[in-house]
Amino acid sequence: MLPEALEAMTEQMAVIGNASSLHTSGRLGRRVVEESRETIAQALGARPSEVLFTSGGTESDNLAIKGTFWARRDADPRRVRLLVSTIEHHAVLDCVEFLQAHEGAKVTWLEVDHLGRVHPETVRIAIEADPESVALVSVMWANNEVGTVQPIVEIAAVAHEFGIPVHSDAVQAAGQVEVNFALSGLDLMSVTGHKVGGPQGVGALLARRDAKLVPLTHGGGQERQVGGGTLAGPAIRGCAVAMGTATATSPVVGGRRDA
Repeated sequence: MLPEALEAMTEQMAVIGNASSLHTSGRLGRRVVEESRETIAQALGARPSEVLFTSGGTESDNLAIKGTFWARRDADPRRVRLLVSTIEHHAVLDCVEFLQAHEGAKVTWLEVDHLGRVHPETVRIAIEADPESVALVSVMWANNEVGTVQPIVEIAAVAHEFGIPVHSDAVQAAGQVEVNFALSGLDLMSVTGHKVGGPQGVGALLARRDAKLVPLTHGGGQERQVGGGTLAGPAIRGCAVAMGTATATSPVVGGRRDA
């Protein structure tokens, strides 16, 4: 962990207060959570209202993919197809295979070239085969094994021509390359704390305000009604400090860093 993240988390661990409660300690806890939300939003080019806290990248991926699949299928029973790259992390692959085995999802695997890249034209061809059947496109931002960085902006633009939402697992990208949620065109993006020098067990799903998600857990209605459970204030604070530090020092790829 980064020293500043460890210090911030350790300090917060001495403070007890459920951020969803109205008593004094709860309101103090809520302040920490909301300030952390603002820090992460600024670090990743998002609005604070778009940052949903999770237990890490795996939960973020599952909420994005399962939540979107269920919501899109509920709205239109034809929307059962998922377009997913063949080189995803198992947090995405296993999630997709679960939906395929138990929820009737149909999967179109997006092949990559010799450098591990998904070409936007590959996405277009897959969508045009049956646009009305597609629920979601999911392509990781940077590969966790070989480091290939995908043309996320171009992929998102293609999918949006057909009104299809796009998710990206950006766990390996945040803090390593320039990541700007607003400029990316993504609808959903997953990040985690421990990859940027923060604690394990905390992450975030960045979700546009108009993103429709069915929750994975129920009870309490936290995080825009899609993430039931008491928020882990100390871990969230440590994650925010680490994310702010890591993104401030990450290399800029393809142009200047936008505030």
